[in-house]
Amino acid sequence: MVAALTRRFGDLDIAEEAAAEAFATAVERWPADGVPPNPGGWLATTATRKAIDRIRRENKRDDKHREAGRVYDDTPPEPLGAIDDDRLRLIFICCHPALASEARVALTLRMVGGLTVPEIARAFLVAESAMGQRITRAKGKIKAAGIPYRVPSAEDLPARVSGVLAVLFLVFNEGYLASGPDTDPVRHELTTEAIRLTRLLRALLPRDGEVAGLLALMLLTEARRAARVSPGGELVALGEQDRGAWDGELIAEGHRLVRERLAAAAAGAAPGRYQILAAVNAVHTSARDIRDTDWSQVLALYDQLVRLDPSPVVALNRAIAVAELDGPEVALALVDRLAGALAGYHAYHATRADLLRRLGRSQESRAAYDSAIELAGNTGEIAYLTRRRDQLG
Repeated sequence: MVAALTRRFGDLDIAEEAAAEAFATAVERWPADGVPPNPGGWLATTATRKAIDRIRRENKRDDKHREAGRVYDDTPPEPLGAIDDDRLRLIFICCHPALASEARVALTLRMVGGLTVPEIARAFLVAESAMGQRITRAKGKIKAAGIPYRVPSAEDLPARVSGVLAVLFLVFNEGYLASGPDTDPVRHELTTEAIRLTRLLRALLPRDGEVAGLLALMLLTEARRAARVSPGGELVALGEQDRGAWDGELIAEGHRLVRERLAAAAAGAAPGRYQILAAVNAVHTSARDIRDTDWSQVLALYDQLVRLDPSPVVALNRAIAVAELDGPEVALALVDRLAGALAGYHAYHATRADLLRRLGRSQESRAAYDSAIELAGNTGEIAYLTRRRDQLG
C-alpha cells in the first residue's frame, strides 16, 4: 500500500504517515465497530484520505486540491499480493516483525480476532491491566515508529508465520473453551473460522510442518465438540465423553496429517510444538475407551514438548499423564511445584483437586475445587467443577 500511495502522491513521507495513521485508526475503531467486509480496501481508502488531508493541510492551493482529488478518484487499487483472503492477509500484516512477538499476537487478537482484552489476558495468563498496557504500547509503537502497512509478499510469509500460528491457535482455544462468563461454553464460530484460516495457510505454505501440525491439532480437537457439552450445558471431561459422537471424518483427516509429520520426523525434520500437541491428540482419539489410552506415549510426547517449551502449563499437562502411569501422589508433587507460576490459573487448581480426590484427601480437594470455581469463567466448566466438588460429600 505504501508503494501505491507513493506512486499516487509522489512523496514517500506522506505515504508512510498516511498508512500508519490508517493502521492506527483501524486499531481504535475495529474492536468497537467490527472488522469491515473488505479490510484491505478499507485501509487503502482510509490511508488515501489521510494522504489527501495531509496535502490539503500543507498546501492550500486549489490546483493541489484538484490534483489530489484526481489521484484519489482515478488510481486503481493496489494488488492484493500472495494472500487472497482478507482476514488472513490482515493477520499477516499485523504480525509485523518490528513488534515484539507477544505484543503482535495480542494486538492481532484484539484487532482482527475480535477477542476482548480480558479474553486475551486470560489466554496469556496475565492481569487484564497488564494486557491492556501491552496492547496500548504496541499501538503507540506502530504510530511512533511509522511501521508501514504493507501487504506481505510471498517472500514475507515464512518470517511472519509463527506469529500467525499463535494468533490462530489462541482464537481456536477461545472457541474450544470460552473464557468469558457471558458466552456459550463452546464458541463454534471461532473454532470454525480458525480452522478455515489454517486450511488457507496450509495451502499457502504446504511444506511448513507447524502449519500442518496446527491444522491436525484443531481437527482432532474439533472432532470431539459434539460430546464436550451435556444437554444441560455442563462440560464433559474426556474420560466421560461418548466417543461414538466424535466426528470420524475429522479424526481421520487429523490422523493423516499426524502420520505425514511423523514420516517427516523420521526423515530428520524435528517436530515443533503444534506437531507434538497434535500427536498427543492423535493418541487420545485413537483409543476406543479412556482405559485404552496409551499414557506412556502421551508422557513421552510431553517429555519432548517440555524440551521445546518448558512452560508451567506444559508441565501441568505432563503431570496429568504422570498420574495415570505413576499414580496421583507422584503427580501431585509435580503439580505443587507449579504453585508460584500458576496460582491464578483455574486448571492448576482443578488438577490439584482431582489428584487430591483420588488420594482420598477430600477436605483439601474441596478447597482446591473452590479455588478452581472462583477462577474459572466458563459456565460449563464451573458446572462441571461444582458437581465434582459436591460429589465429595
